[in-house]
Formats: sequence, structure tokens, C-alpha cells
Amino acid sequence: MATKHLFTSESVTRGHPDKVADQVSDAILDALLAKDPKARVACETLVTTGLVVLSGEITVHNEKAEHELLRADDIARDTIRDIGYTQSGIGFDYQSCGVIKALHSQSPDISQGVTEGEGEHKEQGAGDQGLMFGFACNETKAHMPLPIYLAHRMTEKLAEVRMEGVLKWVLPDGKSQVTVEYADNIPQRIHTVVLSTQHTEDVVSPRTGNMTDKAKQLLIDKVIKPVVMAECPKLWNNRIKFHINPTGRFVVGGPNGDTGLTGRKIIVDTYGGRGSHGGGAFSGKDPSKVDRSASYMARYIAKNIVAAGLADACEIQVSYAIGVADPISVHIDTEGTAKVDERAIEKAVKKIFPLTPKGIINHLKLRRPIYAETSYHGHFGRTGPNFTWEKTDMVAKLRKELGLKGKK
Repeated sequence: MATKHLFTSESVTRGHPDKVADQVSDAILDALLAKDPKARVACETLVTTGLVVLSGEITVHNEKAEHELLRADDIARDTIRDIGYTQSGIGFDYQSCGVIKALHSQSPDISQGVTEGEGEHKEQGAGDQGLMFGFACNETKAHMPLPIYLAHRMTEKLAEVRMEGVLKWVLPDGKSQVTVEYADNIPQRIHTVVLSTQHTEDVVSPRTGNMTDKAKQLLIDKVIKPVVMAECPKLWNNRIKFHINPTGRFVVGGPNGDTGLTGRKIIVDTYGGRGSHGGGAFSGKDPSKVDRSASYMARYIAKNIVAAGLADACEIQVSYAIGVADPISVHIDTEGTAKVDERAIEKAVKKIFPLTPKGIINHLKLRRPIYAETSYHGHFGRTGPNFTWEKTDMVAKLRKELGLKGKK
């Protein structure tokens, strides 16, 4: 008899307060990297009613980058405008919000451990200690867990119907949540979908003060169903439970409804709770911070292992010490799905994948202004030239190293 269980993951829209903060931090990072590829950036953003606070440690090495740093407040406003906070009178918009800058340079004690040729270690060391995880599985074509993959596609679709004017009453803040029923770890059906979106008064019933049933049905028809039918049509069924704006009303939202902080959506950013997380956030950090770069490399390794047919699911953990180049540990867990010995896979990974900070940065081409695009709709399971960690170009090398024939 099949063993059944439910698993749930969530995503948030670009206009969610925490995601606003992530996007501002990464927009500033990109602006600096465009002028100084070796900029050291750890930019934290706080957004609340009528206010943006920029803080953190930033070191740049030329006048052009210094100019970009001076205009960090303009970069923040431009980002907020692009997200969609353009209306005055809703408590937060790009023109009227105040911007406070509290930025200073990176600690020289950290710098000497990270800068190549300085400190005790000649090779570039990790920007901090810590542990990072990567994950991949066969549940979707992107080798992502199905619940988080669908949740992201729904927030993308919600942004699309807002920005293209399909549903003119949709505002930037929102969330999605998808529960999938599994049998023997294989997705069987969509069990529940929760979708909440900030909205105008246009779809509020004067009788109840809440969103109308017609508007809720439009969200099912224009956002939820198209995503499921495009990604996994066989899992659509007439038993799906829908919770659309379950509080009834969501007019006050965005940073006016909740304070947002950089790095507070780490599970949304990764695998939706599937597998493990080391605790380090991504946004606002340059690639010398292994919280970000090593997590990208771990995803790259795990995805290539699954794409190579070595396992149906793979989680990899790597760990680092500040100022030390080589990882302290590398561990692979295939959840019992490996087609070859896990320790043999681990040995092959250590041999063919670069795992020092410098090696990761060079292999994945991370010293580029590519990060603003990563700061919403998930860092993994994405396509495009900027998402180098999503490539499966190491499949043949992995199989050859393990003595296997063919590409898969």
C-alpha cells in the first residue's frame, strides 16, 4: 500500500515587503559590481511605512563605483518604482518615501582573510564560516520540488496579470502557497492552493467589506489554473481546496502593512522547506560571501547529479571557515535513490567541481551584475544566461569520472 503525505511550500510576490528589501539590496549590489567587479558588498535594507533604511558594509575600489554608492538612494527609488509602488496615498511609494543611508566599509579584519594574497592564506578565503546546502530532484523539468516550483510560477503569474492590466485591481503585495499530495514520494495531485493578493477597493463588496466571490474566481481562472495546466495538467483535479484572500480583505499591504527586511525569505528563496538550509541569506551579498556563492555551487552540483541519472534526489552540504579557501566538509545525501555509491559520487564531485570561493566565482561567472533578477521568484529552477548554476553541463564529466557510459 502506498505511503501518502502532504507537503507545502510558499512563494511571495515582488511587492511583498521582505522581497522589496531583497530587490533593493541586490539592485545596489548590481550597480556596484557593474563598475567594480571586486566590490565587497553586504547591503541590508529595511522598508516600512514611508521609509527605506539602507545599512551594511560596502567597500569599492574606484571612482565610478563610489559614484554609484553615492546614488544608492536613487537606486532604491528606481527599484521600488519598477516593483509597482507608484501610487501616492497608499503609505509607500517610490517618490514620497524617505531614504536613510547608514553604509560603511568592510572590516579590515574580514578583508585580509578574503582578499587574495593577504592574511595567513594566499588564496582567496571564504568571507565567513558557515554551512550551505544545495538540492535537486526529478519532480519537475527544472529539477525542483513541485510545491515551491508551482508556488513561484503563481506569484510570477500574479505579477503578470497585474503589470499587463489583465486584473487592474491587483496591487504589488501577495503570496502563494501550494500543498501537494505524495504517494511513495511521487506527486499525485494538487491538494490545496492558498493565494493572497493586495487589491484596490474596486473588488470589495459594499455589503460585506470583503473581496467579492467574482474576484476570487478570477484569481483561480487567471492565475492558478493556467499555471497548473501549463506545468502539470495531470495533477489538476476537482478536489483542490482554494483559499483566496482568506482573511477576506487585503487593501493595506506592502511596506505600509508590514515591515520588510533583507534576507527574511530564505526558504522561499531556496527549496520551499524541502531539504535543509544552512541559515545564510543571499540578497545584498557579493560572491565572496559563501552564503550565496557556495549555495549556488551546491545547487549546480546537486542538479548535475540528478540530471546525470546518478540519483532521483540529491542534497549536498558544504561548509567553510572564514579566511580559508578549501571547504571544511562536503557531504552528499541522495535519500536512498542513488544508482551508484554515494561516497563515489562525493569523491567525483570533489575532483571535478571547483569548491574554493575563487573557483566557484570564476566557474559560475559571479562577478557580474546578475543579482537583481535572482531576488524574486526564487534563486533556483530559473532559466536564462544569468542563472549559470542551473546549467547541466557537467553531466558527461560526472558520468565519465564514475566510469559510466553515455551522457545518461
